[in-house]
Amino acid sequence: MFFNIIMIVLGFVLLVVGADFLVKGASNIAKKFHIPEMLIGLTIVALGTSAPELIITISSATSGANDLIIGNAIGSNLCNLLLILGLMCVIRPVEIDKEAVKVHIPMAFISAVIILCLSLGIFSTPNVIDRRDGIILTIMFVLYFSYPIFAEIKDIKKAYKENLKSGKFKDIKISLSILFIVLGIVLLKYGGDFVVDYATNIAMELNVPESVIGLTIIAIGTAMPELVTSIVAVIKKDTDLAVGNLVGSCVLNLFLILGVGAIITPLNFSQEFNNNLIYLIISTFVIWCFNFVGKKHILTRGKGVILLLMFGFYIVKLFHF
Repeated sequence: MFFNIIMIVLGFVLLVVGADFLVKGASNIAKKFHIPEMLIGLTIVALGTSAPELIITISSATSGANDLIIGNAIGSNLCNLLLILGLMCVIRPVEIDKEAVKVHIPMAFISAVIILCLSLGIFSTPNVIDRRDGIILTIMFVLYFSYPIFAEIKDIKKAYKENLKSGKFKDIKISLSILFIVLGIVLLKYGGDFVVDYATNIAMELNVPESVIGLTIIAIGTAMPELVTSIVAVIKKDTDLAVGNLVGSCVLNLFLILGVGAIITPLNFSQEFNNNLIYLIISTFVIWCFNFVGKKHILTRGKGVILLLMFGFYIVKLFHF
């Protein structure tokens, strides 16, 4: 037990250092080429911080641990939207980009609804996401993540040409920034592995069910990169990058993570997973509504406290198994 705790602490250290490298590298590239930080967060950072979820999915699918795949995806999203976003707001009120309110948060809502519809058998076999569904989900992931790149490409090219003519590029070494990003992703990967593996060992010793492990320990463990990256970004006042990271990771978890998992092996959904999907849908809708309550597009500390209370309710309810 003591060794497991030591390795979990080491995992958190790797996560903190990796998150700092990833945010620094991604932010520097954004500043160098005048790329919106929301776009960087939705793509590079979201993919980097979601690497642990993808790795867990592949290893779980090949070993037939379906409950860990589904629990990981749904639980990580609830952690992202309730725990991590809530903590961000408590640290400092978070301003939400208009594009995120119009497109990306609604897309996170829609992606959860699509997964629920697949699970209920509205589009296919009830309680199962099969390989065909997995391929469709993976294609939807590619389309969604292509959208912000194509939407911003004209403005990025324009800014690049203007800076090229004027010679006003910031003195930032791209090679060093890319090195920071790669190192950050590697450290996040191993940090996430340590947290998940050794926390799972402790849970197994305490006889906690696999589905609960997936929805809590695995989900929270694999969400640690998003947690640390987002908090570091908020402290550095890179809030667009942080919000883009969270929202992008939520869509990625449902479309890519479940899609890849279903391609490897069909995923069986239980009523417990459906109930948590419904709670995820409600949570996403609440966050979207928060943008129109009080200060528009501002998530205040009070709203952050509400999100944390919702996460606390989710955890308490979950452990009444």
